[in-house]
Amino acid sequence: MNETAEKLKLELSRLSAKERAEIAYFLIHSLNEDRDDDIETDGDTELNQRLEDINRKTSIGEPSSQVFSELRKKYS
Repeated sequence: MNETAEKLKLELSRLSAKERAEIAYFLIHSLNEDRDDDIETDGDTELNQRLEDINRKTSIGEPSSQVFSELRKKYS
């Protein structure tokens, strides 16, 4: 990685989680020049619904450590 990218990484690491998420969203979507807007809208709708479920505590989740542990066992 070049020096400019390393400097950007350092600066970006100082941002809040929300700001980093917004930049990550922008960067990921900038890679998809031929994206399908309907799929993106559907995905955003699904993510917003899941976030609402989490905030209302109507969603049942698992700790990330458990999920990653199960994935490591499955794919190792």
